[in-house]
Amino acid sequence: DQLRASELAVKEINDSGGIMGKKIKLHITDSISKPPVSVKNVTDLIDNKNCEMIFGGSSSGVAVAVGKVCQAKKKLFFGTLTYSNATTGSKGHRQTFRECYNAWMGAKAMGAYLKSNYKGKKYFYIIADYTWGWSTSASVRKFTDTEDEAMHKGVKVPFNPKNRADFTNALKKALNYAKLKKPDVLVVVLFGKDMVDGVKMATRMGLKSKMQLIVPNITLGMAEGAGAKVMEGVIGALPWCWNVPAKYGFTRGQAFVDKFVAAYNRYPSTSGASAYTILHEYKSAVERAGSFDSKKVVMALENHDYTLLKDKQTWRALDHQSMQSVYVVKCKPAAEVNKDKLKLDYFEIISRLDGDKAVRTEAEWKAARKKAGVPEKLEEL
Repeated sequence: DQLRASELAVKEINDSGGIMGKKIKLHITDSISKPPVSVKNVTDLIDNKNCEMIFGGSSSGVAVAVGKVCQAKKKLFFGTLTYSNATTGSKGHRQTFRECYNAWMGAKAMGAYLKSNYKGKKYFYIIADYTWGWSTSASVRKFTDTEDEAMHKGVKVPFNPKNRADFTNALKKALNYAKLKKPDVLVVVLFGKDMVDGVKMATRMGLKSKMQLIVPNITLGMAEGAGAKVMEGVIGALPWCWNVPAKYGFTRGQAFVDKFVAAYNRYPSTSGASAYTILHEYKSAVERAGSFDSKKVVMALENHDYTLLKDKQTWRALDHQSMQSVYVVKCKPAAEVNKDKLKLDYFEIISRLDGDKAVRTEAEWKAARKKAGVPEKLEEL
């Protein structure tokens, strides 16, 4: 979806004259969600393909690695699908911007909903053992008052394991714990195909009938991969979904959805919307700066407000995190999903949190940087 939406944005930009009179071209590589591969790819894109801006990815480990390369080479990097707090937190750089939300923001929105509906309940966590998983589970625990790991147990599983038995064993622990301690909420901190497999297994093992399943960061592709029946009733958070524009009256967002559907006969996902937004925001920043020079473009972005596919967002100068609304969603019954013409109407929006309330405060951000042993501000330009 990132590529599909990017191609739409590139055509729109080039049809309108490009960026400062220059037509733009996409160079596409596949990181296979492995940081060393992404480092090699991005180095080649900058050194040999003369790329001025890097964006994309579907892994926070990749985003952190790419951000480091782009900082060293003084080229802009926009994270498109990276939810670890570290990306614009402890591992943040002056050249890195994140258009999507982060784990803290999603967890804060979800925490408000869960505390009002599951206050005092017991939780069990299944956690992907890498930067996004650690960051997300810690954030959800904080905002649901479940930081006591002796009471609210958890088990870690490798990221994208070769042996799916890792998931089976983790779910068996959850099932045994459910029999003994009867927790009310199962938080599945898995992403992509890992989440698809994990939730399918949890459903087959009967965990869904015993606990409320939470997927902290959910996407349309993940829901589609698991299927409508499996995803029924699962609760998650996201920064955008295709029905947000219609629900809240965002006309440009709806135009993007309509154009995407016409081109690809499917609804755009969160990361597709983010990729589309990044290209249009990059164009806007370069033209405000009057230059492709990254130093000037960074300055044009910092504290800039923009409204594209939803309500107002802000590129916060402090950390280069896009401050934006966060949506909590519940997956619809399979019968409703299947009534949709594209059979992709998965999400009912059940709660919303404003961006300025969702983000870390300056003090919270600086405390995380200090704890990580890095300067309490981004590098000087």
